[in-house]
Amino acid sequence: MKMLNRCRRFLATLFGFVLFGVVGVLLKIVLLPYTLKSTKGDIPRQIAARRLIGRVWKWFVGYLEWSGVLRVTFNGVEKLGRPGQLVLANHPSLLDVVLLVSHVPDVNCIVKKDLLNNPSMKSQILATGYIPNDESLEMMEEVDAVFKSGQSMLIFPEGTRTGWDGEIKLHRGAVSIGLRSAEVITPVSIKMNPPNFKKGQPWYKIPPRTIHYEITVGDDIHPQDWLAEKPLPIAARRLNTYLQEYFTRETT
Repeated sequence: MKMLNRCRRFLATLFGFVLFGVVGVLLKIVLLPYTLKSTKGDIPRQIAARRLIGRVWKWFVGYLEWSGVLRVTFNGVEKLGRPGQLVLANHPSLLDVVLLVSHVPDVNCIVKKDLLNNPSMKSQILATGYIPNDESLEMMEEVDAVFKSGQSMLIFPEGTRTGWDGEIKLHRGAVSIGLRSAEVITPVSIKMNPPNFKKGQPWYKIPPRTIHYEITVGDDIHPQDWLAEKPLPIAARRLNTYLQEYFTRETT
């Protein structure tokens, strides 16, 4: 019975990867109204594209839950997506951004620059106005403009997926962005059991049981409270250490 269940989840995972790739390519056609003419600076069009993609991703997550590949528990997700909010989340798996955006589609994101070379993702990034991370001054200006326009933003401050050892190491740049530009910083802990969809892991390495994600929204952090005590560089270092300990505690 266990072997049969594992084979079923293997086939469901295989179909899920194929489905995500095929739908991503088909979205290039659907998103042509948004990509033939740049959406840069056109926030209503960007948000319309994000909501469209959010619906598609929510349907995809629904398929993964229905097929038994995974199940997801959300705690406090209604607190996300507020104007000027920076959402900082740990990054244990490949599906983290899909799970969050499927429930909070209006949020902007900083994404890996390499995704612009991915045929199933490029159009989605261009249409939504997601910001590729090239660590340039222009990128920082774009991020600042996002908060000034009243949007919220999602960043994974680890920069890459958490390793198999579970050790969480945050880059200070995300915290500095929040202290400098955001109205409020909200941590989101993503806990999964058993671990899967890790960096470098083949898709066919199926865990012995259904993956359970627990996504929990933490308490707000107010930048002015941290900046009132110390200047930005010191405040960023202290807050980064605090968040690193927070995510480690919440995910173990």
